[in-house]
Amino acid sequence: MSEDSFRSVEIERTSVGKYVVRNARGGSMSMGTGEDASFTPVELLLAAIGGCTAVDVDYITSRRAEPTQFSVGVTGDKIRDAAGGNRMQNLTVEFTVTFPAGADGDKAREALPRSMQQSHDRLCTVSRTVELGTPISLVKAAGFDRD
Repeated sequence: MSEDSFRSVEIERTSVGKYVVRNARGGSMSMGTGEDASFTPVELLLAAIGGCTAVDVDYITSRRAEPTQFSVGVTGDKIRDAAGGNRMQNLTVEFTVTFPAGADGDKAREALPRSMQQSHDRLCTVSRTVELGTPISLVKAAGFDRD
């Protein structure tokens, strides 16, 4: 893999059920179990799916006209499946987007459905990864054993 393709985050425990997620650019956010305002891992998954698609659609449509409203809602049901494992199903990404009246707004409105489909079919790394079911490896790092 090239250096341009590599992505990573680090997660540090701050207390029981509370963590800080950091990216290589210095950004950070809190994550937890849902007992406070911090995002849960499932909420971050939903945000990643919606955020990835939102970025794609925004870049494509805003070349034609600046939206007057642009919001994305992502929903799903957390279930325990027949094998006894937790997972999400019924994932839905819902766009609420409006553009100004006029020729440029018309061009953006016309591009909206196509940009959503392009994001879903090939551009959004997150939703494509979820849909394709990419395997995840768990690796024991140094320092895993007793101090």
